[in-house]
Amino acid sequence: MPTQKYQKGDKVMGRWPGSSLYYEVKVLGFDAKSRLYTVIYKDGTELELKEQDVMSLTGFQTRSRSRSRSPGRRRSRSRSPARSTRRSSSRTASTAITEIAPSSRRDSRFKDTLEVRLSPMATENNITDKLEKGEENNSASKQNEKSEAKVEKDPEKNQGRYNLRRRKDDGAVIPTEANSGLQEEEKTNVFAATTIPSAPLDFGGKMGAYFWLLFLPSWVLFVLLQVSQDDPSLANFPPTLPPLETFWDAQALGFVLLWILFQALLYIVPVGKLSEGMQLRSGKRLKYRTNGFFAIVVSAIVVAAAVHQGVDLTYIHNNFLQLATASLLISVLLSIYLYIRSCCAGPDQLALGGNSGSVVYDFFKGRELNPRIRDFDLKFFCEMRPGLIGWCLINFSMALAEMKQQDLDAPSYSMILVNLFQLLYVVDGLWNEEAILTTMDLMHDGFGFMLAFGDLVWVPFIYTLQAYYLVGHPNPLSLPLLTVIILLKLTGFYIFRKSNSEKNAFRRNPSDPKLSYLKTIPTATGKSLLVSGWWGMVRHPNYLGDLIMALAWSLPCGFSHLLPWHYMIYFIILLLHRDLRDTCECRKKYGSAWEEYCRTVRYRIIPRVY
Repeated sequence: MPTQKYQKGDKVMGRWPGSSLYYEVKVLGFDAKSRLYTVIYKDGTELELKEQDVMSLTGFQTRSRSRSRSPGRRRSRSRSPARSTRRSSSRTASTAITEIAPSSRRDSRFKDTLEVRLSPMATENNITDKLEKGEENNSASKQNEKSEAKVEKDPEKNQGRYNLRRRKDDGAVIPTEANSGLQEEEKTNVFAATTIPSAPLDFGGKMGAYFWLLFLPSWVLFVLLQVSQDDPSLANFPPTLPPLETFWDAQALGFVLLWILFQALLYIVPVGKLSEGMQLRSGKRLKYRTNGFFAIVVSAIVVAAAVHQGVDLTYIHNNFLQLATASLLISVLLSIYLYIRSCCAGPDQLALGGNSGSVVYDFFKGRELNPRIRDFDLKFFCEMRPGLIGWCLINFSMALAEMKQQDLDAPSYSMILVNLFQLLYVVDGLWNEEAILTTMDLMHDGFGFMLAFGDLVWVPFIYTLQAYYLVGHPNPLSLPLLTVIILLKLTGFYIFRKSNSEKNAFRRNPSDPKLSYLKTIPTATGKSLLVSGWWGMVRHPNYLGDLIMALAWSLPCGFSHLLPWHYMIYFIILLLHRDLRDTCECRKKYGSAWEEYCRTVRYRIIPRVY
């Protein structure tokens, strides 16, 4: 049986599918049964090549020198835009260059046609030098044109021979000014080709978007009506709907708008660090004003001053439903604005998952990745400010309402624990606000109804259910149970903070000497996957910490009703879904490296359980 000629990690020359061009590649693996080599090009493209299409570097250089001496292989000086680009780019780059310009040596039939050229990889041999000098003859040029046309004409046949696993460039190819020479029909085809590719639809796809748009607001209103009952059990039938005017209060809308404007003012104050976001598909890095901790401190001072002046914050408890309705209205109007403005955004400004072509799905998921009004980032602001800080304000008002309703001199231990635990969570998030720039929401998801509703309605009015529940349903705690709950919270918080800090530091600077002890698996994208530290225990240690903290938030409410455990149940579903989304995205992005990572880090969230 033939032996394997090249081993994993060897650098060899691999022929590009459908052409006679060879590029330097690295061997990732070998399938002895099919005799196919899995290789990776310098631009991150993974292919499976037949054995005869792979050559050693020394063998290729010898062959290249012998061919370069043949007069029939001399190349004429043809300076296309692609060659100019190659000359100015790095010799180690291997990117696909799109030409939209006619060749001067073509007959009139091929004028105004679209050609796709591949820039050669840097290889230290004579033939590459001659390619860069532009020495080519007519016969070689015609031969390459025919082979390239064949690839373009019959891509399915080509893919049957070569298994293309992953392409690094997920972004769109922007047409150049040379489009002006194309006919109308050809311009249409170019536009179709440059449309940004959409990621697989999630949340049930297009039909699921209709469901979530109707279900989420209805569920929030149902839960808020239920929690105000004497017996707030989810097993009960829905309460009788109150008159429609019960849901609406103009003053409540004014208070919500005033709160959002106040937080926006704190956001634009030139205080705090200007943090740099992750690199976008366009190559840019956006700047963010990360002064969230400053915002919550100022907000706390203003609220304390208002209470000292006699402002009755129990208004929030008494008008909870009206405030939620006002926030829902604002989130819908914001989502409509976001969708309309996204229609004018360029392809490189759209999120991969928000350009499905379905208006309803794109409205729900969000089309534009980073919608901004000048330097004011709408998604980042909504993610961290009005809803998150509003969560703490609502909890504080519930503590005051409990004291007033139950005639107490101080809040109960259960109410104090819920307030302190959730305040610590929010303050920690705002203190480490920069870390959110590496999360899925900021990096991948567009800003639409899903995030707008979640930030402005779900977070401040669903995450505060435990505090609202305790106002009318006190739950005394014994000292041993109190101690256990506190220890549980601190354990979850430690895991959550340490793992998130480790991930954020590694994503921002993988070569940091402080992180040299971490073991990694390299990927085709140039990034590495952590397989040690917290991220060597499970794939999502931050989710594990989050779940432990969620348990600590719910325990002070006891087990009399399921409603105060709503957050715990919802969070389990949310994190499981996020894990599935993350797994699908990483498998597509990292290919064989992700499979190796999954074999190394077996458990997803809970060690030895899941």
